[in-house]
Amino acid sequence: MRDVELDRPGTPGSPGAWDARSEEWLTVGGAEGGETADGASDAPAGAPARDAGAAAGGRRPALAPRRGNADPVKALMHRHRELCERAVDSLEIAAGLEAHGITDRTAARFRHRDVFSLAEEMFARVPRDADAPQRPEPATAPRVRAEWVVRTLLPGAVAVATLAGLRLTEGQMRLAVAAVGMAALALAVRAALTRGPLSAYRTRPTPTPPATGLRVWTCWLLGYAVLGDGLLTAAATGGPDTLPTGSPDSSWPVDPAILPALALSCAPAAWSAYLLTAGARRRLTASRGLEEFATAVRPLLLGAFALYLAALAGLHALTAAALDEPADHARTLTLGALLLLARLLAAHGFRHAPALVLGVAATAEALAVAGLFAARLPGCGLLAVPVQSLLDAWGAGSVPVLVCGAGALTLLIHAGRRLTRASAHASAQVPAHAGRDARC
Repeated sequence: MRDVELDRPGTPGSPGAWDARSEEWLTVGGAEGGETADGASDAPAGAPARDAGAAAGGRRPALAPRRGNADPVKALMHRHRELCERAVDSLEIAAGLEAHGITDRTAARFRHRDVFSLAEEMFARVPRDADAPQRPEPATAPRVRAEWVVRTLLPGAVAVATLAGLRLTEGQMRLAVAAVGMAALALAVRAALTRGPLSAYRTRPTPTPPATGLRVWTCWLLGYAVLGDGLLTAAATGGPDTLPTGSPDSSWPVDPAILPALALSCAPAAWSAYLLTAGARRRLTASRGLEEFATAVRPLLLGAFALYLAALAGLHALTAAALDEPADHARTLTLGALLLLARLLAAHGFRHAPALVLGVAATAEALAVAGLFAARLPGCGLLAVPVQSLLDAWGAGSVPVLVCGAGALTLLIHAGRRLTRASAHASAQVPAHAGRDARC
């Protein structure tokens, strides 16, 4: 009978205002079915412990709140208040909620069919001025700017000019032209990657420079593409006797066709990334669920990836024919695929996995070369058996093909999971690396 009287509405007996226990009741007990604001199950064992503690202090235990009276969406808005206040449309709230681990299944606990409808209610309930727009605006695709288009053409132009200079010079002058050309090419690539769809500076309001590991491993892979196969071949036959000179009769041969092809492919890589981003933004507006959005974006990712590989294959055939060199498409395409996927992930805020995969690939290539040289030591001949078997079966190009191919496949699977998320294609106000994705 006493419980019935306590449950009857009436004037509060305490003069106190909204206290800490009221805030705890809103954020913990108010969610439907004992769920917290993010949808995680609240441990039922905590309630008896609190009641016991209250009884020990001489106070009456707090009554369990009745279901249905609390507002779980309001509790969720309080938990993600900063996200709701800075969002310019409901799509940014949806992307931010997904980045913090809230899925369509979690949204159902807030009486919504998916995260998008939950975000629309949260956006509509945020207090705004009278002049602020109340309806969400569709996400707009990034515009094509002449600045980044020109920047993506710079690496190819520098590479072609460097090759022309190497053809017209000899001896010490050729080495000077090569050194100047490589420095200019590095600056051109840096300029191409700081603006446009491949830029890692566009995914957050406070830009941070790309990870140093990505740069180091990328430079190693590119250097190995030019010098590595010749070094492996020379090391397997007891060489090399001299440094690479670029001449046909050198004991350390180089591949002059792959680097210009990769430099020229900066433009199709940027366009592929642009098509992926523009298509994903349109799907973000039309989709009504996270699974629907992922299903719609996955073909875009594969299409952009295939478009780049087709362009790279054509450019490599062109540069090989111009230089009168054999075209090794397998080695060029696997390396290009690895670098493109790493850059796409880094541009959308996911840097840990690309740096890890590139580091493993570069380490594997270094160990292949080191194994051949270490086998020359007394009693260490077994170290050269794996690499020598690959050289005898498929040639020196098999090492980078296997290494870069495995890395590209790993990143393609990872990109299929990460780049098909709504949070990966949100605007700059919602960091793509928020929450659980910070290290993925």
